[in-house]
Amino acid sequence: MAGAITRGVLFVHSAPRALCPHMEWAAGNVLGTRVTLDWTPQPAARGLYRAEYSWQGPQGTGARLASALRGWTHLRYEVTEEASPGSDGSRWSHTPDLGIFHAATDVHGNVVVPEDRVRDALEHAHEPRAMQEMLHLALGKAWDDELEPFRWAGAGAPVRWLHRVG
Repeated sequence: MAGAITRGVLFVHSAPRALCPHMEWAAGNVLGTRVTLDWTPQPAARGLYRAEYSWQGPQGTGARLASALRGWTHLRYEVTEEASPGSDGSRWSHTPDLGIFHAATDVHGNVVVPEDRVRDALEHAHEPRAMQEMLHLALGKAWDDELEPFRWAGAGAPVRWLHRVG
């Protein structure tokens, strides 16, 4: 169905105050409407702010939002687009250190790993570490690991900082 309408959410996990109005402008430009976000301090990182925005638009709007914000340093964000007739859902995750990650998602928001990526990982079954790394990459584990403290802090949950030793 061409032109199907879908919806999603823009989660800005952390942004410097100076970028907040620019993000609103960029999102509004993609969505074709004025976007005003309710910015609140991000408890996981002093001096940074967080916001969420639910959107509705044609299929592909999530990709356009993620692309409009891509490459901006100092931003942590995620864009989701729900599955709609003829189209899988998607999630884009961005961190300053890792850049952007995209994954198809099912109707429940779970990452769907394409068959070819699973087959490629299985080719390395004799090297369990390599197989594990390939599957972690396909699932976006590094992005989830980096974003998780910001997600929890944004939900009002206490932040537990873990420090790697060694």
